[in-house]
Amino acid sequence: MEEKARGTRSLLHSFRHRERCFCCRRAVGRIMTTACAVAVVFVLAGAMSAPFCAETYPSKPIRLIAPFPAGGGADIVARIIGQKLAERLGQPVVVENRPGAAGNIGLEATAKSRPDGYTTVITTPSLTISPSLYKKLNYDPVKDLLPIALVAQVPNLFLVRPSLPVKNIKEFVEYAKANPGKLNFGGSGVGSSTHLATVLFMSLAKINLVNVTYKGSSQALFGLMGGEVDLVLIGPPAAMPLIQAGRLKALAVFSSERLPSLPDVPTIKEAGIDDSEVTTWYGMLAPAGTPRAIVNRLNTEWIKIAAMPDTVEKMKNAGFDTMSSTPEEFAELIKTEIARWAKVIKEANLKVE
Repeated sequence: MEEKARGTRSLLHSFRHRERCFCCRRAVGRIMTTACAVAVVFVLAGAMSAPFCAETYPSKPIRLIAPFPAGGGADIVARIIGQKLAERLGQPVVVENRPGAAGNIGLEATAKSRPDGYTTVITTPSLTISPSLYKKLNYDPVKDLLPIALVAQVPNLFLVRPSLPVKNIKEFVEYAKANPGKLNFGGSGVGSSTHLATVLFMSLAKINLVNVTYKGSSQALFGLMGGEVDLVLIGPPAAMPLIQAGRLKALAVFSSERLPSLPDVPTIKEAGIDDSEVTTWYGMLAPAGTPRAIVNRLNTEWIKIAAMPDTVEKMKNAGFDTMSSTPEEFAELIKTEIARWAKVIKEANLKVE
């Protein structure tokens, strides 16, 4: 510390000594004048750039990444959002499918993109599941991505094959307990939101079901109709025609309210299983560091779009409920869901390499 203090005093002494010299005083004056000028330029530039950025954004097309294959829920939601945002913002919103690793490839690509507001992503609950399911992620869902808004959700239906001798959830649980290890369920893979919803249901109902993995949820649905599996959790859009035709039985909906299209199907809570509500939600994010003015602009535009009757109708026709939120509300949901699924995954001892 003494050496550092002597060095500081020496530096000050040297500077004062140079000030006594006329030439040095002129040099110091020029340096200080230049420094002041540069500082003024930076201050003015900063004052001008913030409103300029907000007023001129966007000035080119925006990329909206869908981290799942074309035709899936995230892709459908992204295309509805992209079209409506393009109309509001006056620039094309280009949907780019980047599937793989339960959505992590597209999410990582977004996290590592330039945070200038021209790259966004549509996510699902996989964002909150992956941190506990994978040993290593190349991005941090909380630190590397910035929530913009929740945009849509779809409830999950508890579907069984018609030949299964049960009429409701209570009878299903009793049948499963009487036949341990003999009932199975189909899904699109370990770690998907529907897979974990089934795992959560098993834990709460204290039953054991065998997991049968398919390449996708639609294949699992065909497996259910063919009697390969006994249970599938899936959203209403794909299942509704099959339920109406009597080819599948819906025992419950994993949401807080009954579906208007299936008024006789109880919620999972009404069926006797508490704390097992699981909806597949969709939200829009940007890379961390994206200017707050841009995040606010996109959030404001989506809230206006979500209130439009034609947006609600498009979402409904595709099987989704339209949602909106503040960035802070979406961020809170992400943190809550990460904690929830971490507990489920730990108790089930699930891991994906």
